[in-house]
Amino acid sequence: MAVYLDNNATTALDEKVLEAMLPYMGQVTGNPSSVHRFGRLQKDAIEHAREMVAKLVGARADQVIFTSGGTESNNLLLKGFSQSVTEKTGVDIAVSAIEHMSLLEPAQHLPIIVGYIPVDVDGRVTLESLKSGMNESTSLLSVMSANNETGVIQDLEPLIAFAHEHDCFFHTDASQAAGKIPLDFIACGVDAMTLSAHKLYGPVGVGALVVDKRLPLSKLQFGGSQEKNLRAGTENVPAIVGFGKAAEIALAGLEERTMHVRTLRDALEKGLNRFNSVTIFAEKAERLPNTVQFGVAGFDGETLLMQLDRKSIAVSSGSACTSGKTEPSHVLKAMQVPDTLANSAIRVSIGKNNTLSDIDALISSLDDIIETNLHSAVMMAANV
Repeated sequence: MAVYLDNNATTALDEKVLEAMLPYMGQVTGNPSSVHRFGRLQKDAIEHAREMVAKLVGARADQVIFTSGGTESNNLLLKGFSQSVTEKTGVDIAVSAIEHMSLLEPAQHLPIIVGYIPVDVDGRVTLESLKSGMNESTSLLSVMSANNETGVIQDLEPLIAFAHEHDCFFHTDASQAAGKIPLDFIACGVDAMTLSAHKLYGPVGVGALVVDKRLPLSKLQFGGSQEKNLRAGTENVPAIVGFGKAAEIALAGLEERTMHVRTLRDALEKGLNRFNSVTIFAEKAERLPNTVQFGVAGFDGETLLMQLDRKSIAVSSGSACTSGKTEPSHVLKAMQVPDTLANSAIRVSIGKNNTLSDIDALISSLDDIIETNLHSAVMMAANV
């Protein structure tokens, strides 16, 4: 039986989410911008979903802007902010070196100066590293809530406080954190937050940018006044309804789900620590309860991934959005992990549907692969 352990890449659509979406995929029709009752029914569904997403992250409903996903949200944040301040001089931004490529790549195409904030060997942004990535003109900082590869959780509150003391806005990409750890947009003081539905058992193709009205943003897409006049176009009602339901389920089951995946993660790490050739990255840092990234000395990560795939076990070598690239993970490079070890990286991300037998299957398969590789190396040495 196949084992899926790549839940940070995407999660299976929850059955209750699908049930909530189905009426809006045929039975209920109407444009949400129409004033008749059919349009109002669609609009009401969107607003209910907005409330659910806001509750999940401790925000107000009027702060939630629906998008097509985390990538669009990050682009809207960076490009929208950049365009809104282009007439001002001396306005720069700074982003952490371990951000997802959906933020790092658009940052490279901005007409303003971008600084990069280093991390320590455990992948954490400290107050000192934050200062080193800023300058007197930095007006926007972006540091993710939790890393998609290592699972390392950032201590954001002191970073946000420092940013605000220096009249700087603060954004966090919480795509991986939402539904896995508690979030409170208002209490922590962040100015903008990125979310993605398919990371928390919702549908693909919908996300949100949660944004405080004080943060200046220009719209990137024209042709309508939808989503607080920040994203033109008829809303994807079925997907938004699904996002709202997924957020509702995630909030209600957060504690139980956290305990479940942490138990499995602890069992996995106990098994991994039996192998002398395995290094767990950021093992001592606070991490998402479902995520383990490790390297296996003497192996190539992509080769190991394929060997596990042949044993019907699905994991990843890092971010799904950078699969196929031959260079080491930019996250691990920022953590000063040697290239040879970084190239052997495997990420395991556990989901709510996984069981202890899945973890046992992974450990058993790794044991077989490592033992076979060791035996082959011994035989080759004997024949030299």
